[in-house]
Amino acid sequence: MGHFKRGKDMGKIAVIGAGKWGEALHFALSCKNEVLITSRTKKEIKNFVPLSFALECEYLVIAIPAQSIRGWLKDNFVNKGQKVLVAAKGIEADTGCFLKEIYEEYVEPDNLGFISGPSFASEVMKGLPTALVLNSTSKIFYDEFAPFFPDFIKTYYSDDVIGAEIAGAYKNVLAIASGICTGLGLGQNASASLISRGLVEMERFSKYFGETKNETFIGLSGAGDLFLTATSVLSRNYRVGLGLANNKPIEDILKEIGEVAEGVKTSEAIYKLSQKFNIYTPIANEVKLILDGKNPKESLRDLLKS
Repeated sequence: MGHFKRGKDMGKIAVIGAGKWGEALHFALSCKNEVLITSRTKKEIKNFVPLSFALECEYLVIAIPAQSIRGWLKDNFVNKGQKVLVAAKGIEADTGCFLKEIYEEYVEPDNLGFISGPSFASEVMKGLPTALVLNSTSKIFYDEFAPFFPDFIKTYYSDDVIGAEIAGAYKNVLAIASGICTGLGLGQNASASLISRGLVEMERFSKYFGETKNETFIGLSGAGDLFLTATSVLSRNYRVGLGLANNKPIEDILKEIGEVAEGVKTSEAIYKLSQKFNIYTPIANEVKLILDGKNPKESLRDLLKS
């Protein structure tokens, strides 16, 4: 790490958070740029540096899980006009705050963007074709960040920040529901019905929080990411659902996965918000209740009646 120097000799891009998604983004962005990476635990990754070095960069990609980001920003972030691209999806369970709300306490909206779209880290690491949406209130932000991405990643711009954020968070909860559906052996008819009704549910939920766009939910950020996450064992949240269907305790499931499954805490946040604002979210609610110990078969009966 010692060969990096502060100032002009440093790379101008840094990834903060070296989980699988952070590593994948570091790999992708490094195809065209010198990109630093850092995390709480030191890892043997090219251009791994201390956090203080990374924070000197002009462009930051922050891949810290949703439930941890408020504390991290409070303890570590100093606003120097950096452009921040958020690479996490979730809603804060304790408060019901969206990531946009948390980040905007520290970063101006026009210096802030959010990644959405179907993107398994393992496939990005292999350089397989991927399409992502960079969501920001500022097109200038997109125009600056988009050229950093490699040729195998196609990027699109959207200013529907809240729609993309809700879609990205909600699909993790629906992926848990889909895993439960598969784990119970309910068949392809049930699975397709669950996913399509889930898409309707996430869009309905979004309307309570701003002027979201329909195309967000039928495009990459909504349907694209949902179809990917809710149908593959590469999805952590889908695997959570498979485990729940087999009556495994959630603590054991998460230990086996060994990574954060954002849908677990996000289901709690959606449940609280739906109760507070009287939003009809039957699938997300049942996921939360199953995580709290409700029998999945009982949830199925209740969903068929609702």
